[in-house]
Amino acid sequence: MRDSSRLSRRAVLGFAAAAPLAVASPAYAATVIGGERLGRTGVQVGGVPGLPKRLTARAWVVADHDSGKVLAAYNAHRRLPPASTLKMLFADTVLKKFERTEKHTVTDADLAGIPAGSSLVGVKPGITYTVEQLWQGVFLRSGNDAVHVLSHMNGGVAATVAEMQAKAADLQALDTHVVSPDGFDHKGQLSSAYDLTLFARHGLADADFRAYCATKTADFPAGGKKTFQIQNTDRLLTGAWGVETYDGLIGVKNGYTSNAGNTFTGAATRDGRTLLVTVMHPKSGGSGVYEETAQLLDWGFKNAANAEPVGALVDPLSEGGASATPDRKAAKAAAGARADASGDGSSWGLVGEAGGAFALLAGGALALRNRRRKAADDATDGRHRR
Repeated sequence: MRDSSRLSRRAVLGFAAAAPLAVASPAYAATVIGGERLGRTGVQVGGVPGLPKRLTARAWVVADHDSGKVLAAYNAHRRLPPASTLKMLFADTVLKKFERTEKHTVTDADLAGIPAGSSLVGVKPGITYTVEQLWQGVFLRSGNDAVHVLSHMNGGVAATVAEMQAKAADLQALDTHVVSPDGFDHKGQLSSAYDLTLFARHGLADADFRAYCATKTADFPAGGKKTFQIQNTDRLLTGAWGVETYDGLIGVKNGYTSNAGNTFTGAATRDGRTLLVTVMHPKSGGSGVYEETAQLLDWGFKNAANAEPVGALVDPLSEGGASATPDRKAAKAAAGARADASGDGSSWGLVGEAGGAFALLAGGALALRNRRRKAADDATDGRHRR
């Protein structure tokens, strides 16, 4: 059993870490990550012509996965609601915390607080799930119920949000403000095409992340020995709703809410080259986000060898990535910029908040290890472990 007083304290710390972020934000951050050109508005491309002419997205990025070179971009750092593409950051943060075979019996408390209108995979109280099954629910069906169960296993929603913000800081995803782990519409929850591309690149380095996002179907527990099939909602992967599957696609994550519209980050490999494309908020609904992603992937594979990069996907600070410094011109522009997404978001002290978040992340990780060690000891004594 968990120490509820300690969990409450961590929840308070999580909210305290997030609270300073809930102030008015500019549409662009004062610190430009990945290169000066990525901080500009409009299309950025170098050396090659032929970009698709009918793109309607409010922001997009095309990048080489291995080298990190950004081949072309449009409003790369524009802050926009991310919808369920934010679940990539959730996976980057939580995926390695639990073994795939670990089991958890879901309680009513695990499912409390899920926003009305959420996408659900069908998690039910009283049913025991493996961690692998819960992650299948996250990646294939974008299930907010599965996200909340894993968050409670991780110490609670507030603690998970704080850890996600710390992870974003480590990845140098400074456009991102996390309010909930599931990506649902919440006041101030924002990211950017650049940040989402960072999340995907980091995630794809992990074999489990890569396998989950590439899975087309899975059998999900329905109670007892019964199961039902779930299908991945990534239409470029499955060909659902009349969308042509994309040759070489390996993931990653789609999203939709009424506020965010459609968002998608996709990765594909052809002839030994892997490209990442993020598309946010195209005007065309339905399958438009997949069509625009496919067009940008086609352009990228055709021109990657000759395109002059307009920026780069930076490495995480924890892996030796160089820390960016605020740019005066960008700071001035950000200070006068109109906030996106109905004016909600975050304008936050990057160094101070990142340092506090890292401290919380380290403390949370230690507490989690201690809880899991105690649970293992309890199991050997014959007591039931949740």
